[in-house]
Amino acid sequence: MDTATAASPKRARAGRPPTLAAPRERILEEAARLFARSGYDGSSVSDLAAALGVSKAAIYHYFTTKQDIYDAIILSVLGGLVQAVGQEVARAQGAAQRLRAFMLAHAGYFEAHHAEFVTMLIGYSGMALPEREDAARLRDDYEKRLREIIAQGVDDGSFRALDVAATGRAVLSLLNWMVRWYKPGQGDSAEQIAAGYFDLVVNGMRA
Repeated sequence: MDTATAASPKRARAGRPPTLAAPRERILEEAARLFARSGYDGSSVSDLAAALGVSKAAIYHYFTTKQDIYDAIILSVLGGLVQAVGQEVARAQGAAQRLRAFMLAHAGYFEAHHAEFVTMLIGYSGMALPEREDAARLRDDYEKRLREIIAQGVDDGSFRALDVAATGRAVLSLLNWMVRWYKPGQGDSAEQIAAGYFDLVVNGMRA
């Protein structure tokens, strides 16, 4: 699926455009911070306008509703994650290194887009159709890519015989659970933590 098409904005009603550099991106970036801090229900377009120093009409130039803004954040972060992880996996050789590349790239993208991930995984409000279907396709394709890496490792003997789907869910659970406790700039980087998770997944806990 063309992620750029999936994340394309809806036609918003007329309004004076904001005097911001890359206004649509700035609106989504600030909205993600607001949603991550106060939750979807606890945030308003008025709050967003105040944070950006623009009028509500300026925001409505790009987005018709708060729901449209939320949906655009989710599609943008999912599309960016798929692209960033795919690039790193393509550079790696062998199933184990591809899995490591997947996990570290996921963690690095998460750290760089922390507010967006918090919005997506904690502040979820429910997306509108057809955006929900677009997001589901992105998510399913992403999980399929991970399962293919694990299955390759089973087939070539890099990994023991195991339930590929369950292992994939376990890897994603480790990575996504970080959103509940990780704070950027405090302690190890997200990639360092993901490297530890990779070691745990591949080598286990035995001495």
